[in-house]
Amino acid sequence: MGRKKPTATPTATPQTAAIPATPAASPVVICLYVAEGAPNSQKAVANLAAICKGLPLQSFALEVIDVLTDPMRALADGILVTPSLNKLSPSPSARLVGNLSDTGTVLRALGLGT
Repeated sequence: MGRKKPTATPTATPQTAAIPATPAASPVVICLYVAEGAPNSQKAVANLAAICKGLPLQSFALEVIDVLTDPMRALADGILVTPSLNKLSPSPSARLVGNLSDTGTVLRALGLGT
């Protein structure tokens, strides 16, 4: 008696529903590293405040870290230059360095602009 060849049987493909992403569903988590009193750090704080003012409060979480007060945190996070803005989530992560004067670049890095 011969062996029968196994036949492929159609398998059901799991169906996934497309869930639209909304800013409220996944807030942007960002850290701004500054050197308190430094002119560019002061500009970065002011520029980021102006950018965030136009966003819904639930769309972001911001932590400002003074590297002069907490240098080990800055080193642990890989920060060598201030001011630096790190987008931690959602992915992809992003890092900007400078006074954040280009609003369009900041919004694109945060995934909030076009």
